[in-house]
This record gives sequence, structure tokens and C-alpha cells, in this order.
Amino acid sequence: MPMLDAPGTDRSAIVSALRAELKAQGLDAFIVPRYDAHQGEYVAPHDERLAFVTGFSGSAGMAIVTPETVALFVDGRYVVQAANQCAEAVFSHHHLFNEPPEYWLAAVAQKGWKIGFDSMHLPPVWFDRFERGLEGSGAAMVATASNPVDAIWTDQPAAPQGQIEPFPLQFSGRAAGDKISDLATELTRREADLLVETQPDNIAWLLNVRGSDVAFNPVPNSFLLLQSSGQVHWFVSDQKLDADVTDHMPENVSVQAPDGFLSTLSDLTAPGQAVIFDPDFSPTAVKQVLERTGAKGVPVNGLLSKTKARKNTTELEGLRACHIRDGIAWTEFCAWLAAQVQKQAEPVTEREAEQRVLAFRRAQDGFIHESFNTISAADGNAAMCHYATEANNTVPIQPRGTYLLDSGGQYDTGTTDATRSFSFGPQRPDGYDRAYTAVFKAFHALATLRFPAGTQGHHIDAICRRPLWDLGLDYDHGTGHGIGHRLSVHEHPQRIGKPYNPVDLMPGMVMSIEPGYYEAGRFGIRIENLFEIVEADDGFLEFSNMTWIPIQTDMLMPDMLNQSEIDWINDYHAKVLRQVGPHLSPLALRWAQTACATLTK
Repeated sequence: MPMLDAPGTDRSAIVSALRAELKAQGLDAFIVPRYDAHQGEYVAPHDERLAFVTGFSGSAGMAIVTPETVALFVDGRYVVQAANQCAEAVFSHHHLFNEPPEYWLAAVAQKGWKIGFDSMHLPPVWFDRFERGLEGSGAAMVATASNPVDAIWTDQPAAPQGQIEPFPLQFSGRAAGDKISDLATELTRREADLLVETQPDNIAWLLNVRGSDVAFNPVPNSFLLLQSSGQVHWFVSDQKLDADVTDHMPENVSVQAPDGFLSTLSDLTAPGQAVIFDPDFSPTAVKQVLERTGAKGVPVNGLLSKTKARKNTTELEGLRACHIRDGIAWTEFCAWLAAQVQKQAEPVTEREAEQRVLAFRRAQDGFIHESFNTISAADGNAAMCHYATEANNTVPIQPRGTYLLDSGGQYDTGTTDATRSFSFGPQRPDGYDRAYTAVFKAFHALATLRFPAGTQGHHIDAICRRPLWDLGLDYDHGTGHGIGHRLSVHEHPQRIGKPYNPVDLMPGMVMSIEPGYYEAGRFGIRIENLFEIVEADDGFLEFSNMTWIPIQTDMLMPDMLNQSEIDWINDYHAKVLRQVGPHLSPLALRWAQTACATLTK
């Protein structure tokens, strides 16, 4: 079979081959999630099974292959992208939340159907949803001995073997041995014998290591078991390790081969033992092992994730520092873009702009690589929330057009993520200024919010959306996500959005605030900064800004703004000039002084 990104790939041939393989394995249908064995958002080329089968390259989705169709499910960020990438002649298109996969499957499954799934690639929460949906249908979920997609993917890339490096104490702020000891104590407090951890960023944080197995994520793919005694079993390929890493490890960490993960879990568990696992972010295979050994599986959401999410003093200082460097790169880019777009002879392309912001970041001390695939989108392309340019991209950023850039970096001391929307002249699409002003008002509403301890993300999501809702507008993505400390740009478990998420927002967490508005084929708008959650003197919590990039004010409609919003943007811009101004080139400083000029009503 061809590589997933090969031009002219015949998806119908791939689907036909997959159906033949399913028949050979005695299956009637097969679930193809975006997940790998670690249930992460970003996966290595080796694990891009959903993209191989469907051609859909987004970071979230699922397909169900049946004898009659291939149903593709994506969320609101990817509806337009999926329609462009996946032909309706081969795939049926569905919304991941409005038409959940388990309901769709229950409606089409026939009595006696065997519905295959890879138990290492489907978390228990999804397995349970499918099983409940199929109750009474006469169809059954069947774990496959091998993945049918791998069987037909003849030129599948090799599994990643990126080198692992120690993450020094000067950046981590806490020794791995101390983190392990605290976690083992927590297991004892919960009367648990073992913790199963399969999220690479959690393991990297716990052991103070970083890696390079997956693009944009400086972590190694691995698995980990922690006994209440403090003994750690780390399942990672020895090809990724050298003496610097092994010498750095505490003595109670035993390194073992990844293929021994499930068998060791089986060996370490016995009837009645309590084993903690995350039902959202661990393989169903873990739960199945515990059922076979008679151990008591204890589903706990984000035990290690919640600890990691609350940054220590060193981590927070590092994040603040790298955001100043990132703000310098961003402001240099904004000044360059404003000058270049006006040059009619050779229009700047989306791809050129993407490469230029990367070049400005590379000029900053401590920059390592991007934290995600930059979204550089002109005009209607910006309506695709996770749009990505191609190598041969020639889409121009026009003087009379609009543009959106969502971009971030991995630095030695932290991770960044920000979005800005641009226009380059007075002529903009009808409705753009009104929507842009509403997005800014939404951003301001949450950025200035004070809230009591115990508040969760879904409690405050509507406060951000209200200025858009007042105009009959909305956006089909989350309002805010957590961010890692030189780890994943999307960090669990804290988030702000419509769906229920029972995680308290707490001091030390770092979150994005990123409302937007999108009109298919016309434009997309988003404003995004990162914020640290801090505690005020009265015990209430607040958002403290970390991102220092000018917010374009040309598109704001003063009559829609109140004095508090005007005062906030003026104060923010004064701080931007103080933070990044002394480090800018003369051209960028002149641009920033104009961009940050006082706004009046």
C-alpha cells in the first residue's frame, strides 16, 4: 500500500484491502481511532493508521469500517478539513459529538457481527461506550490479536527510536526520586498496590527526561508501573538510552523492554490487589489484564496528570522567561509581515510566513523546535481551525485580505502557544470587524475573570462565549487547554469548554484562553494567550498573563467596547512594550510602538 501522504493515493483500494483483511480475521467491522498505544493527541508516522485508511490528517477523529461504508467522525475543528480530504464516495461524514460513534454503530450493527478493535489503541472509556451502545444488538466487541491496518500497510514507517536526554534539575525544579516518593505515598494513602501510567508526557515529567519520538512533543514513548513500595518499572527501548540517562535515573527505577509491559503487569498483580489506571488515557488491554488476574482495577482520572499540571516555582519561572523570548520572535514576525504584505510585486505566501516565524524563533536563545504544526491561514483557510500548509503552498496573504497565525515553540525552559488575527487595510469582509470585536470581548471577559476555588472549566466557559452569543455567534472548539512545561502543548486534565470536566482549576496551572469565530470559505478569527492561574489576597483565583504579543486593534469597533475593555488593552500593550521592546530590532520596535498605541473610544 502507498504511504498515507503519497499524491493520488487510492483510498478506495486501501479500504477494499482492509475489508479483505477483516474478513480473513473473521471480523465484520473494525474501529480505527486516531490513538496509538499511549492515547495521545500527537502520534508518530508509524501510528498514523487513521490517516492511512482515510486520508484525514487531523489530530482527533475516528473511523468505523463496515462492509457498506467507512464512517469518519471528527469534531468541529475538522469538519471542513475532513470534507476536503476524504471523498464522500468512499466515506460518510459525522460529527464526533453530535452523532457519537457508538450510537451510529449501534444503528448499523447486525446480529452476530464481530466488531474488531486493537485493545492497545482504544481506552476503556471508549470501549465501555461501544459496549453499552451495542447492548441488545447481538453484535460483540472483539479484541484483535494483531492490527488489521498494520497487515495491509506494507510501507508502514518504523516505530520511533528517538534519543532520550536527562531534563536537568535547574529546569525541572524537583528531583525524580522525590516525585516518585510522593507518588508512592499517595498510592499507600489510597490503599493501592500499583499505578499504571501510559502517557509519555507524564512519565517524562516524573522521571525528569525528555525525548523525540513524536513531532513537536519532546517526550519518549514508554510505559510505566509504580508499586506502592516505590519500585518503578520503566518500559522503554534501550536503543533510546545512553549512559547520561541511565546514570541519571534513581536506583529504584528498573528499565525493561516495552513488549514486556503487559506481561509484567500480569506478574505484578494478584487477586484482590488494587491497581490504579486512567480510564481515559490507558489502553483497554490494561483493564483486560487486571480482569484476568483478578486484581481490582481502580479507575482514577489523571492522578499523575493533576500533579504535573500544577507547576512548581522553577517551572513557572521558566515558562515566564520563554514567553518573553517567544514574544520577541512574534513581534519581529508581525513587523516583518506588515511590511512584506504591502509589497505587491511578490505576495507573501502562507508557507513563507510560517517559515519566517520559525526563523525568528530560531534566533532566540533556548529555542528547540515548534510545539505544534503552525496554522498559517489566509482568508477562508482560517475557517479551518487546524489548517496546515503544504510544501508547495502558494496561497498569498493579500493586502486586502485577512490572516490567522496560531504558532508555538518548545524552549529549554517551557512551551508556548499563541494565536493572532491580522488584517492589512481598511477593506475587510463584511461582518469581520463585528466578529473580531466580539472575539476580543470574549477573550477579555475570561482573562479578567475572578473565580472561587473549586471552579471547573465548564463552569466558566459560557462567560467567555457570552459576547459572541449576544450576536448569535459561537465557535465549535474548546475555550482553553492546559500546557506543559517543555512537554505537550495540550496538557490534561485541566481545560475550559462546554463539556463537563470535573477538574478544579488551581493555582500553578497554566491555561490558554482562545475564543474564536469562523465562517467557512470567508475568514477565521482567534485570539489566544497563555495564562497562569494565581491566588489573590482574598482567596479567589485569577488569570495572570504570560503571553506578550501585540493584539491588532484596527479591527476593533470602539462603539462595541466598554471602558474596562479599552483600559485592559491599553494596559496590556504598555506591558508588551516593557517586556519585549528593549529586545526588538529598530524596525520591529517602531512597528510595536504603533501597534501598541493608546486606543480611545
